[in-house]
Amino acid sequence: MAGQETHYTLPRPEFDKPVKLLLVVAPYYRDIADDLIAGAVAEIEAVGAGHDLVEVPGALEIPPAVGMAERLSNFDAYVALGCVIRGETKHYETVCNDSSRGLMLLGLQGLCIGNGILTVENRDQAVVRADPGQQNKGGGAAAAALHLLALARRWGGRQKPVGFVPATEEYRLAAGRDDPSTA
Repeated sequence: MAGQETHYTLPRPEFDKPVKLLLVVAPYYRDIADDLIAGAVAEIEAVGAGHDLVEVPGALEIPPAVGMAERLSNFDAYVALGCVIRGETKHYETVCNDSSRGLMLLGLQGLCIGNGILTVENRDQAVVRADPGQQNKGGGAAAAALHLLALARRWGGRQKPVGFVPATEEYRLAAGRDDPSTA
């Protein structure tokens, strides 16, 4: 059983400036969500960080909520928490894949996100994974977000542009384009 295996855990990161995380929770299975939250909050408080919590209807709404919070608020990192239990239809695969892909895309854009959305076959698996005294996946997701934040602050410095940027006057002249409309 996976619950009896031992795994290496990185030491908790330390921060010299305040840290604030946002927990975005899909509480479809309230008891499981509460355990995930308890594990995440304990991990966040263990490093002296602060947190806020918002709830969304389901796992598919977690990535958009994280994206909105990044654009409209001032959080340093994010923890996604929820549970998807396999049912009788293909909806399970859609929810699992799309919520995970959405979080990964946000992470690749530079957001510090810990993914604590459980994707399980049955309720018993979810209970073991969510329980802070067992697998503590909520705490693990918070730890992941904190470690990514520590890396971001370590490598902080100058932000590199992502995507296309408008051509500058120096670029146009260097490219031999005197007319700005041809840049």
